[in-house]
Amino acid sequence: MNIPNILTALRLIIVPILGYCMNSEMYILSIILFTVGGITDIVDGYIARKFNMITKWGKFFDPLADKLMQITALTFLVIKDFIPIVVLIIVVLKELLMLTGGILLYTKGKTVIGANWYGKLATVIFYFAIIATIILKIESLSSSYTIIAVNIALGLAVVCTLFALVRYIIIYLRFSKDYDKDAQSNKDIKP
Repeated sequence: MNIPNILTALRLIIVPILGYCMNSEMYILSIILFTVGGITDIVDGYIARKFNMITKWGKFFDPLADKLMQITALTFLVIKDFIPIVVLIIVVLKELLMLTGGILLYTKGKTVIGANWYGKLATVIFYFAIIATIILKIESLSSSYTIIAVNIALGLAVVCTLFALVRYIIIYLRFSKDYDKDAQSNKDIKP
């Protein structure tokens, strides 16, 4: 197991601890864990690309760890009534649609749609929005300005997530259409 995969594994270990801390209202520790998760995500991707340490394990578990971190944090923010449930529903639906599309493409032609800048942007904004939301709930750091800033960050994160979803759907349809054309062409060619 290489360094990027170890960092990804660390993120997977952090997920249940983050959930426990958020549920137990240990918000400072939650912020630290979530921040460490975000930093390890950046670092593992950089190391994997820079030093050619990309593995099949990492390609699968790195995005899974990211999604689990994000969905765990959003779930507890909803449970604690810090954010509206619609935010969580949008993120979960996006991830389920992307998972379904990825599986369909893989079974058709082993094509995997990688992360794009808009998906990464949505993730970064959500990380900031989640941290800001947790900070807002720490009474000594709360003000009317932080409430406005958090609402703007959450709104922007949701818009970016929806934009990413639309872009991924377009890419999926393009890949799917190209695959169907290739499959038809191969049927027409007789040995």
